[in-house]
Amino acid sequence: MRFAVVAVGRMRGDPAAALFERYRKRLRAPLSVTEIEVPAGPARARREGERLLAAVPAGAAVAVLDEGGEMLSSEGLARRLASWRDSGQRDCAFLIGGADGHGADVLEKADFRLSLGRMTWPHLLVRAMLAEQLYRAETILADHPYHRGGQTRGFRAGAN
Repeated sequence: MRFAVVAVGRMRGDPAAALFERYRKRLRAPLSVTEIEVPAGPARARREGERLLAAVPAGAAVAVLDEGGEMLSSEGLARRLASWRDSGQRDCAFLIGGADGHGADVLEKADFRLSLGRMTWPHLLVRAMLAEQLYRAETILADHPYHRGGQTRGFRAGAN
């Protein structure tokens, strides 16, 4: 499976960029990044949504990071990704909105709404956290010892 992060804002040498790259390089699956910038002004959220959706690879499953989304364990994310993969899904795009979150148009197009918790996180740190969780999910599915929380040995996507 190939992953894409489509996000509002630019990393621009932020310290979180190095952490993101650390996990991006560890992933066996390709992880592309598309950054969207929309100037302030009327209908900014609508324009962000249009640009985010336009950058989603054709046919990709769309996972929107949203504070109102479902909070999954690392194993739960691994199961979700395995389910998409096993159903023939080749691409998955993770959309990270701007400071005001996603508009209704983006939320309607989402195949899944994912929350990293109820706390507010800097958007650049969210990218790093997401990359780490994608790597962790990959290692869970490969039964690799990186992930040591909960049941790890013998984990399979259909189990539990």
